[in-house]
Amino acid sequence: MPGNAQNYFCYFATSPDMEVWGLTVTAAGFTRVSPGMPYPPASHPDDHQLDWRRGRVLDALQVVLVTGGRGQFETKSTGLREIGAGTAFALLPGVWHRYRPDPETGWGESWLEVRGPLPERLVAKGVFSEKDPVRPGALGAGMAGALAQVHGYSRNGPPGFDSSRAAAACAVLAAWERAGRENAGPVTRLARAVAAAERFLAEHHAEPVEVRELAAQLGVAYSHFRKAFRDHTGFAPWQYVLHLRLARARRLLASTDMTLDEMAARLGFSSGFHLSMMFKRTHGVSPQGWRAGEKGEKL
Repeated sequence: MPGNAQNYFCYFATSPDMEVWGLTVTAAGFTRVSPGMPYPPASHPDDHQLDWRRGRVLDALQVVLVTGGRGQFETKSTGLREIGAGTAFALLPGVWHRYRPDPETGWGESWLEVRGPLPERLVAKGVFSEKDPVRPGALGAGMAGALAQVHGYSRNGPPGFDSSRAAAACAVLAAWERAGRENAGPVTRLARAVAAAERFLAEHHAEPVEVRELAAQLGVAYSHFRKAFRDHTGFAPWQYVLHLRLARARRLLASTDMTLDEMAARLGFSSGFHLSMMFKRTHGVSPQGWRAGEKGEKL
């Protein structure tokens, strides 16, 4: 773990526990580069050495926050970009990149590297994108504090897998996503309506709901509301209600001896037959078959 009171970096072995927690931190560090200082610092492993002329390709996801000063960042997608304090950038697996501080100002860089199913999903879903690897305003999204926690656990925690370090890394990834939303601009009336509708439907999904009337009460056109709701949740409004009702039905089937008619009355279905039909259409098995399977697994 080379470094002084401020500067350090360390590398950790990949842990099988990342399959349980979703990720593991495989490297982390903080460096304050004074004006005119050579960059990058020496002593990094060979597969992580960065040379400005050649650039570099990593096989894991890194997030780097510029905490002070300014510099340059480049990938084939972004071209050469000027970046400054408060900006974060992501280094995606398999993507060529290079970056460096401005010799006149130097910079501070706070970073981590993660591997595991969670980072892979976030890359696959575009939360981390080769086309959009820069986040201005990451400092205001809470990334500095989350990274500081990662550094604390990295410098003082156990040498192997550390669940606290993994949890702090998740907060860094969440700050990246939050900075992306904030950079998208102010929240629109439609976005506020979708958020309000999602909360309302989650609380009242077992009750009769007129979605068109709900959209009107929220002051938005139904056609726009329906599309925005689907984009946000992955479900059309009524599909979202059905999803919540069937999730509760599965829990009741597993934990109670309630009849389908009793469940239907509690969950907002018109009858036990209606519940059974929608359950089988969605899950490919009848409620009775699903319940029998659940009880069989517990024997």
